Amino acid sequence: MHTNTLMLALALSGALAGGVAAHHSFAVYFDPEADVTVGGTVKAFRFTNPHGTLVLDVDGTEWRGETNAPVVLQRRGWTRGSVRAGDLVTVSGWRARDGRNYMRIREVRDAQGRMIGNAPFGQNDG
Repeated sequence: MHTNTLMLALALSGALAGGVAAHHSFAVYFDPEADVTVGGTVKAFRFTNPHGTLVLDVDGTEWRGETNAPVVLQRRGWTRGSVRAGDLVTVSGWRARDGRNYMRIREVRDAQGRMIGNAPFGQNDG
């Protein structure tokens, strides 16, 4: 009896831990039909897990973009220094469903129009 209780407790703790670490769905937060492109000045770039984030000043309005984890960014040619505060960039992606100035980033282009990194991101990248 004691062994069965222990096994059940271990199984439940594993299931709960997996749920806590689960990745959120693109479709829950972002609208695949709501393409958005903004240009502005980089305020911050966070090369962190679970997603990198980019903060822009777009004519006095703050926009935030979520991208991939650093390991995926690195495979696509990004580094911590790919985007720096003060850089002028154009960012395109899918807008947040709740209408906030927040997006899932598809691509980032520098002031000369060159794509940063070597491939656009997809809806299901992560």
